[in-house]
Amino acid sequence: MENGNAAARVIQDLRARALASPAGARLPSVRELTVRHQASPVTVAAAVRQLVAQGLVSARPGRGLYVAETSPAAAAPDLSWQTVTLGAGRADENALQALLALPPAGAIPLSGGYLDEELQPLAALGAALARAARQPAAWQRGPAAGRADLRAWFAREVGGGLHADDMVLAPGGQAALSSAFRALASPGDTLLVESPTYVGALAAARSTGLRVVPVPADADGVRPDQLGAALARTQARLFYCQPLHANPTGATLSAGRRAAVQAAVREAGAFLIEDDYARDLTIDGEAPPPLAASDPDGHVVYVRSLTKTTAPSLRIAAIGARGPAALRLRNARLLDDLFVAGPLQQAALELVTSPGWERHRRALRTALRTRRDALRTALNRHLPSLAPMTVPRGGLHLWMRLPDHTDDTAVAAAAATGGVVVFPGRPWYAAEPPAPHLRLTYAAAAPSQMDEAVRRLSGVVLQAPGA
Repeated sequence: MENGNAAARVIQDLRARALASPAGARLPSVRELTVRHQASPVTVAAAVRQLVAQGLVSARPGRGLYVAETSPAAAAPDLSWQTVTLGAGRADENALQALLALPPAGAIPLSGGYLDEELQPLAALGAALARAARQPAAWQRGPAAGRADLRAWFAREVGGGLHADDMVLAPGGQAALSSAFRALASPGDTLLVESPTYVGALAAARSTGLRVVPVPADADGVRPDQLGAALARTQARLFYCQPLHANPTGATLSAGRRAAVQAAVREAGAFLIEDDYARDLTIDGEAPPPLAASDPDGHVVYVRSLTKTTAPSLRIAAIGARGPAALRLRNARLLDDLFVAGPLQQAALELVTSPGWERHRRALRTALRTRRDALRTALNRHLPSLAPMTVPRGGLHLWMRLPDHTDDTAVAAAAATGGVVVFPGRPWYAAEPPAPHLRLTYAAAAPSQMDEAVRRLSGVVLQAPGA
């Protein structure tokens, strides 16, 4: 019993000293502890072994005892105070983190916002970046707005209305949207969005302090009558939309609505932020021109990214605007990043001006059609009652309606457990969703995997409450 008490005294003494001392600090020797606690060397050695096993103490033969370099106290600090200091978090940011999470090994991805590696022009990108990296000029500071020749390419792609001097480069579409929201609005202002809409835009807007108000949209895009009413009711001066293959629904603003939407924005004296992320992702037919191409008075702020068409790490996008809005956007981009990395700009320019660029876009169109149709076929086989009636003419996603009262978040979680990754519909709404949905991405998995993915998904959906 006495030996047990002595061991407890040694452990208590050493633990207190280790927790109060910095990592690597010297502790009393075994001899000192033997004398201090009137314990045998065997008892002290046993106590030391317990603390070494716990990672609190380090025993160095011939040198003595020290506080472990990675003690439990250092490995698990108390960070709970930050919860009070930071306050409430934002659900949009959590949703964006989930959207960007890599799929677990062995799972079939029907979620994500980027092309499968097999669809990316990796050889051309690698060669272009290697050549750019070897040129000393690429590492020097260029114009803050970005290379003039790359800005000119983005302007030409609009097809009229914008010029190189109207464009400013950004490191990806997400950064471009964040800058546009901050430059054109102030905290507390209202931003109108299509419902549903891109979850990253919702997160960026709310992080800027904007009040987000949804406007109903359908298979033909945003409804002009509802947009006009929302502009009048809220006095909003910003409307964010994706007129081409909207994420997540795949809807394209119909020809009959384009003029009415622009008229509503013009009459309200507002800006329309056109996110043209899917310009190179049309599968069927030809894509209509951007709204910015027919905007004589500078109401459309144009955003175009190369990331979705190429690879996730080609973080190159452009924002186009005219008048005072363009100056504000330049200033916002300067404050955010100063400028985009020169080698990345040069590699992007080489890629999009090479003969291989058009070949890549044609091959991508064919590959996306194959994958989209494979996913549709699998849905018709395994979930015929839920297969989307409207087939998007482009983009990367199918928007699948679930039975009423189904918990789409629970379905997505159960599907992940079953080895297929999908994304719930709820985060894509700025307000309460009118019905449960899943967003199914056809660009992240091979066509041969689609049937097995939907077979796994069907087992979850058909057993979900409400199904």
